[in-house]
Parts: sequence; structure tokens; C-alpha cells
Amino acid sequence: MSDLGNKEIFAKNLKYYMQIHEKDRNDICNILDIPYTTLSDWLNAKKYPRIDKIEMLANYFNIEKSDLIERKNRDAFDELDILFDKNKDILTESDKNIMKAIITERRKQIDKELGEND
Repeated sequence: MSDLGNKEIFAKNLKYYMQIHEKDRNDICNILDIPYTTLSDWLNAKKYPRIDKIEMLANYFNIEKSDLIERKNRDAFDELDILFDKNKDILTESDKNIMKAIITERRKQIDKELGEND
């Protein structure tokens, strides 16, 4: 089954990116001029935003629209590996392992705050 239009997945992903960027509901509403009740409906998986709002949120968080609307495996380090590759001349294996450990721990904290136990 497709994730497109899945309110629960969108809500979980939006909460995740709000946590990562340390933004609360008021921040998002004020910066993007979204009514508070509308954002609350999205975060509570009551409603699904129009594509223009998804695009606006993706641009704000500097992510792809798919990052908001598709189920994501947050344990993957694909983007981090690309970053490591670009900086291979200055990063040691120890540096990479430390960064991965920090990111893994932070993701666990965020998942715990969001009520996920994966």
C-alpha cells in the first residue's frame, strides 16, 4: 500500500523534522503563516495538507517532499555517508564513528519524545 496521503506518516515525519530543527508549533505557524489549528490537525493526523503546503514545509526544512510524505527508515546513514565521502581527506574512521553514535543517540531521544520505541 502506498504511503501517499497517509496522515499518520506525514504527522510523524513533520514532528520529526520539527524536533530536529528545534521548532515548535508557534514557530512554524508564525514563520510559514499557517493557522495554528491547521498545523495541529496535521500533527494530530486529522487532516492531510495540500501539495503546496507540503512543498513549503519541505523548502523550510531544506528536505525533499518525500521526506515528509513517505515512511522513512531513520537508521539509514546514506546522506551521512555522502558527507563523509566528500570530507574523506579530513575525517578519520574514529571521527565517523563518533558522529554516527551522536546521531544515533539523538534519534533515539527524539523517537522517545515522539512516543516511538523502535
